[in-house]
Amino acid sequence: MLIKILLFGLLWRIVGNPFLALLILLVILYVLDRRYVGILPNVWRPFQLKRKAARLRIDLHANPHNTSAKLDLARILIERKKYQDALPYLEQTLPIMQESADVHYEIGLCQLKLGRIDKGETYMLRAIELNPRVKYGEAYLRLGEALAPHAPERAAQFIEQFRDLHSSSVEAYYRLGQLYQQLGRQEDAKRAYREALDIYRGLPRYSRRQQRRWAWLARMK
Repeated sequence: MLIKILLFGLLWRIVGNPFLALLILLVILYVLDRRYVGILPNVWRPFQLKRKAARLRIDLHANPHNTSAKLDLARILIERKKYQDALPYLEQTLPIMQESADVHYEIGLCQLKLGRIDKGETYMLRAIELNPRVKYGEAYLRLGEALAPHAPERAAQFIEQFRDLHSSSVEAYYRLGQLYQQLGRQEDAKRAYREALDIYRGLPRYSRRQQRRWAWLARMK
């Protein structure tokens, strides 16, 4: 905080305007976060996704049977949290891709996010059956998050399976801590956050960039 205050004072002296100095300071902090930490969102990403979705819709208008375009569009809609819009595109691809763990996972994710827990769980479990490591184990994580309010013990089991797949993942332990907090298991949550930080400290330098965001969040907890 002291460094930020000093930097703000320096910028104010250079530009002669406190509001402009504050704006420059925020831009510097944003660039540093995107380069080294990754807590703040990419402000350009929504515009990039919107343009790409528009191009894919044009492609599908010209060729309605383009399965690849349907999948790409569905994944963009999921990233934009438009689960209801993504679902029809995924369901249209499923007859052609019955053995795709990814497609089952994505349909399951949409169903879970729309509050259809039973349907979502069915698709997620099928995805796990096809590939236990589908989406790097994300199916366990999403099931844990969705089941936490209704079946906390089952939710914890799924999250722990996610952790077991990622024993060296800072994110896995951070997510586990979040779930334990939801379940009211405060000591378990603290232990998970401590383990997340311990794992981060033991990572080689080249791995820390990807995991730094989760380490910062765990430290804040």
